[in-house]
Amino acid sequence: MITKAIIPVAGWGTRRLPITKIIEKSMLPVGNRPLVDYSVQELIEAGVKDIYMVISNVEPCQVQEFYKDNLALNQYLIERGKEDRLKLAKTLPDDVTIHYTVQDPAGKYGTAVPIAMVVEEYNINEPVLVFMGDDFVWNPGGESAATALINSVQDVTDSAILGVEIDKSKVDKYGVLSVEDGKLVNVVEKPTPEEAPSNLINVSKYIMSPELLQQIVKYVNEHDFGPKDQEYMVTDPIDEYIKNGGTMRIAATKGEYLDGGSVEGWLHANNVVCGN
Repeated sequence: MITKAIIPVAGWGTRRLPITKIIEKSMLPVGNRPLVDYSVQELIEAGVKDIYMVISNVEPCQVQEFYKDNLALNQYLIERGKEDRLKLAKTLPDDVTIHYTVQDPAGKYGTAVPIAMVVEEYNINEPVLVFMGDDFVWNPGGESAATALINSVQDVTDSAILGVEIDKSKVDKYGVLSVEDGKLVNVVEKPTPEEAPSNLINVSKYIMSPELLQQIVKYVNEHDFGPKDQEYMVTDPIDEYIKNGGTMRIAATKGEYLDGGSVEGWLHANNVVCGN
C-alpha cells in the first residue's frame, strides 16, 4: 500500500500575476476550495497518510495556514451554534500529516527539484505518489487519478504515469504518451494529431519507485544548469529510468484534466466544478 505523496507548491506563479503577488497559485479557489486541496483530498481518500509539500520561503505560507486547525474559528462556530460547520473548517483528518520542505525560489528550478529535495530530506525509500499542486483530474463518481495509479502498479519496483484521454485533435498542446504493452516508452512533446503516438496526455501525476526517486536525486545533484539554462525537468530522469530497464506503467483515465495555471484554465475549472 502506498501511503506517501509529494506535492510541489513552491514558485511565484508568474503566469498568474498580478493576483499571485498576494495569493499563492495553489491556493487560488476553485469553487469553495483551493486548487491544491482537490489533490490532497483525493490522495487521502486513496490511503495516503503522509504528504510532503514543497513550499516557498515566503511568510506566512498560505498553504500551511489552510491546513492548520483554526482554533479561534472553531470556538466562534461553537459559541454561535454552528457546530455543523466545524467539519468544513477542519481541512485535514487527525491521522494524516503534512510535512513541509522549503524551496528557495532563487535556487535550482524545475519539476525534478522538489522531488529530489523531499527524497533526500526524509530519506524516502519506498514508492510515492507525486502530484503537482496547481491542477487536478475531475472525475466525480468515477475512479480518482490517485486510485487509478495505485491500481496500475504490480509491485514496489514499478512506477506509473497517469494518462488522460482527450480528443486527438487537441494533443498538440500537451506531452503525449507513447505506450507499448501498457508501459510508457516516452513522452512526445506537442506532436501534431497525425504524429501523436496516442490520445493520452501527460498531466504530471505519477507513482515513483525507489529506483526512479534515486534517479531523480542523481539527475538534480549531478547537473548544474544556470537560471537561464534548461529547467530540471522530471521527464529527463524518467527517460533515463526507462532506458535503464525501469517499468513505468500507464494508468489511463477519462476524467477531465483541470489546470489553474492560466486564467482561462482556472475559469474553466470553476465552471466545470461548480456546474456539477
